[in-house]
Amino acid sequence: MLNFDEARYVGIQSGAVGLAASIRAALQKELDNGAENIFFAGAGGVNFLTQPAARILQTKSTFPTFVDMAAELVNAGNANLGPTSIVVFPSVSGTTKEAIAALEFVRSKGARVLTLTAKADTPLAELADINFTNFCADDTSSENFYLQTLLIALAIMDLRGEYDGYDEVVTELQRLPELLVEVKREFEPRAAAFAQEIKDEQNHILTGAGGSWYEAWYYGMCILEEMQWIWTRPVHASDFFHGTLELLEEDTSVILVKGEDEQRPLAERVERFAPTVTRKLRVFDTKDFALPGISDRVRALISPIVLAAIFERLSAHLEVVRDHPLTTRRYYKKGDF
Repeated sequence: MLNFDEARYVGIQSGAVGLAASIRAALQKELDNGAENIFFAGAGGVNFLTQPAARILQTKSTFPTFVDMAAELVNAGNANLGPTSIVVFPSVSGTTKEAIAALEFVRSKGARVLTLTAKADTPLAELADINFTNFCADDTSSENFYLQTLLIALAIMDLRGEYDGYDEVVTELQRLPELLVEVKREFEPRAAAFAQEIKDEQNHILTGAGGSWYEAWYYGMCILEEMQWIWTRPVHASDFFHGTLELLEEDTSVILVKGEDEQRPLAERVERFAPTVTRKLRVFDTKDFALPGISDRVRALISPIVLAAIFERLSAHLEVVRDHPLTTRRYYKKGDF
């Protein structure tokens, strides 16, 4: 596979899954000490990677769960934030200024801080009450943070008696790093062909629903826009029919992601309509990948992880065929703004 280190990838994602027992133990202590709600409050695109887990808690648990942008949390506060709150901050660099400011703000309100970082010797790791460090970088961070926050959600529900079969699910997740390598290997030819197909296209609509929607949103903003300077229009599959459909013409690119949770029918609605107008509907469906040993229940949980794994392969090919390294930026981290 192009520019891919299999051992490195498996090691990083195995490290994420390997935190399951430690995450559960830490959350057991927080709940025993009176934690009454949880916030996911990362800065920038990394906060998208927490939202499938947050949505699981919001829909499957009665444990109050909130999602806030770090900068908005500092400016507006939140009436639910206080000494009985757990606030989760993920960060690859561990130095994001908006996240550090938000961390200091929530601590001033008495909240407990849990950070997920790639390095231990960074402000977000050192200032936290609880830190889990698992090395990752841009090309591996999506799966890493999706997995860790999923483990947070599952642990909370298990500890509250709201989830059956926690141990079995974690056992299945332990198989996932190796399986994701096979997913990438299977997708590699399509990634190469699709990168070549769209290398000169400058505008795309990205859409999806359920947990997969957050990967569409993340990939559009943080990869295609930030790392390739390609204009995108991420829109939820439900909202697609409340405005965005009017943009469709026969050559409009629509990239649709389909996961396997209960929101799949919303994506299928777009899949039925879009080809009646555009000849450029591109569908990426997690059901296309076998994932032996993974139950339907777990497949529904990991759809955004599978999509992140295949889109990394697309990114690797895009930077080559477009002669645009993923690390090239005009402005990001190049000035104080």
